[in-house]
Amino acid sequence: MSVDGESVFLVIFRLAERLFALHLEAVERAVRVVDVTPLPGAPQIVVGAVDVEGRIVPVLDVCRRFGMPAREIELTDQLLLARCSSRTVALLVEGVAGVARRPRSEIVRVETVEPRTEYVEGILQLEDGMVLIHDLERFLSPDEQRVIATVMMDK
Repeated sequence: MSVDGESVFLVIFRLAERLFALHLEAVERAVRVVDVTPLPGAPQIVVGAVDVEGRIVPVLDVCRRFGMPAREIELTDQLLLARCSSRTVALLVEGVAGVARRPRSEIVRVETVEPRTEYVEGILQLEDGMVLIHDLERFLSPDEQRVIATVMMDK
């Protein structure tokens, strides 16, 4: 979670006028959005798939996971490529705000702060606002992971 045991390094990104984060070590990189191919039979959180240097990567919609209003993909959007234990995924985001290094003690664990917090590891208050830190290992349920694996085998 951190390099020195005292700090965490987070990639901060924007979506629907809110701030979210992933741990830096989980992030491969951010790329410009490309044409997303629909994946029939995939879980609702999956927008589709993209080809990233020969790898077929499922694109996940953070808005859908958190029950936020659906939005159309914009040409200015980005795909945040990140690794979870089962696969690399691409999170559809409006933009990457940067990398923040913060003391671990500043992260507040969430329990009942807002709906669907089972996917959130903690909350961090920055100058720009509150940041929800994703836990990618819990972002997809085991059932969703199985369905994605099955659907992706056909690609």
